[in-house]
Amino acid sequence: MKNFVSVKDVKNIDALIQQALDYKQSPLKDQTLGRGKRAGLIFFNPSMRTRLSTQIAAKNLGLDPIVVDVTSDTWSLEFADGAVMNGTTVEHIKDAAPILGSYFDVLCVRSFPKLQSRVDDESEQVMNAFIRYAGVPVVSLESSMLHPLQSLADLITITETFKEKRKPKVVLTWAPHIKPIPACVANSFSEWVTAWGKAEFIIAHPEGYELSTEYTRGAETTRNQAAALDGADFVYVKNWSSVTDYGKILAPHPEWLLTESHLARAPNAKVMHCLPLRRNVELSDSVLDGPRNILTQLAKNRVWSAQSVLAEILKG
Repeated sequence: MKNFVSVKDVKNIDALIQQALDYKQSPLKDQTLGRGKRAGLIFFNPSMRTRLSTQIAAKNLGLDPIVVDVTSDTWSLEFADGAVMNGTTVEHIKDAAPILGSYFDVLCVRSFPKLQSRVDDESEQVMNAFIRYAGVPVVSLESSMLHPLQSLADLITITETFKEKRKPKVVLTWAPHIKPIPACVANSFSEWVTAWGKAEFIIAHPEGYELSTEYTRGAETTRNQAAALDGADFVYVKNWSSVTDYGKILAPHPEWLLTESHLARAPNAKVMHCLPLRRNVELSDSVLDGPRNILTQLAKNRVWSAQSVLAEILKG
């Protein structure tokens, strides 16, 4: 594996999942794999689970992880080609990325969409610039459109939890939020589940919140949340703003808040969310404080998701 920015970089999803589960049983079995090497964790926006889980995963492999918060630790970076830098940016990525590539053996980059221009965000300007200029492997810790380490952890969690000899029914359901949220997690989850091909997959959302077919091709979609939840084994709850009316909240739809009453027809369903979340806006206390909640299990698996990917990068 040269870079890790989407499921398209993965040759065998099941092998990557199994490697992660092996690391969960024996975290230090490859503790010399990254000995003498450094991982640069470059953050353009805040993080808790992604930052900490990647640091732990790197250390488990013998890597030395160094975190750089771009908002406070470095000069303001410019990404536009041909820019006349007479404004607030101080250093161009063409100059900064090769230096970072010389300091580190792998760069793990987390950026975030501005939700102002769909074209600009879909260009993945930040991630692609690091891939183009750094000269070392790049791992996405979330980008403008995708969050692949989260999605790998999602599939790890489904795999270790579901033991029946049939395809699980997996539902991605839109949830309300108080502010516009990007579609990164929803896009990525859809892309990974459809590429995996081992689940009955349904996406439920209100009118106007359709995801890009680039990521949902192969999934069933519906505006009927109740019908989608019927008989579900896993329910992934996530908000996203409009894709067509880009970055906008079209309507709040508080009735889409997931409660126990919504899950009456899915008695065995387990509930997932990437975190952080707003209680009683996206998910009710009744669900979060009950036995359906596997959010902590999922968050723990972020370590093994990152460790499996970093190991593949190091082996490559």
